[in-house]
Amino acid sequence: MSNNTQNNDNQEIDLSQVSKKIGDFFEGIATNIFKVILFFKRNIIWVSILFILGAGLGFYMDKNTKVYDHQIIVQPNFGSIDYLYAKIELINSKIADNDTVFLKEVVGIKDSKKFKKIEITPITDVYKFIENKSQNFELLKLMAEDGDLKKILNENMTSKNYPYHLINFRTSNETNYEKTVNPILNYLNTSEYYSLIQKEFVNNIKIKMVENDSIINQINGFLNSFSNTVNGSQKSDKLVYYNENSQLNDVIKTKEELVGAQGYHRIELVNLDKIVKSNGEVINIKNNKNTNGKMKLVLPVLFVFLFVLFGLFRSFYKKQQAKLNS
Repeated sequence: MSNNTQNNDNQEIDLSQVSKKIGDFFEGIATNIFKVILFFKRNIIWVSILFILGAGLGFYMDKNTKVYDHQIIVQPNFGSIDYLYAKIELINSKIADNDTVFLKEVVGIKDSKKFKKIEITPITDVYKFIENKSQNFELLKLMAEDGDLKKILNENMTSKNYPYHLINFRTSNETNYEKTVNPILNYLNTSEYYSLIQKEFVNNIKIKMVENDSIINQINGFLNSFSNTVNGSQKSDKLVYYNENSQLNDVIKTKEELVGAQGYHRIELVNLDKIVKSNGEVINIKNNKNTNGKMKLVLPVLFVFLFVLFGLFRSFYKKQQAKLNS
């Protein structure tokens, strides 16, 4: 009995201690909140001045410092993907080195001091990647057997071979096509080697188109001749027998394929007039990410926070100095 009574007494003592600690904790929080209120009450003038000063400076910065993003969708031709990425990386390195002379004289960007950043990323489009390219489809199937397909599609080796890529660049002012977009595209299309490849590539397509037209004309002649023969036999009431293996269907199918190829080549020639073909541009997208355009809110809070931090440091210093003196 005495043991049970002692245990109950110990439990009551423990509970009372826990209850006291919890009460002290909340009382400490309430005391600190009251100290903060007193601090702001004593320093209301300084806090108001810093808040107004921060808001005014923030409005000024938001008005005079603006950031704009711009995008160009490009299609690198003639196997110039690595060349394109290397050129973009070179421009970005010159921006990091603050080489405005290179940006202005070599690239041709007129307001080079306002040019802040450029990067390129592939536009993930697996359907375009495998379109009319059975070897790419088989490659993806093979790679997917040994790993995650989503990861494979975004790997550098795969993504660089997508047909379309997105160039993003940033300026600290509004721009237009002539000031930035056109100079960048002209710089990317300046390559003696790929210019020669382009010339031969386009010439080969035109030769193919001439040959395809010739074959289509021959097929049309054959089909017209066959049609005249059938019509003539019907008029003369004579039966005409022909072998089902005359490959007439194959001839018609070949014509359809050639006509389709001609249409594809015509579209292809439209896209092959440049080494790096621009498929569209979007410029002057106002950037409001992070603190851009929000300095009128950030600075007042920052100034007041620094003032409070300074007050805490001063209070800590005085307490430590008093301990040493005592």
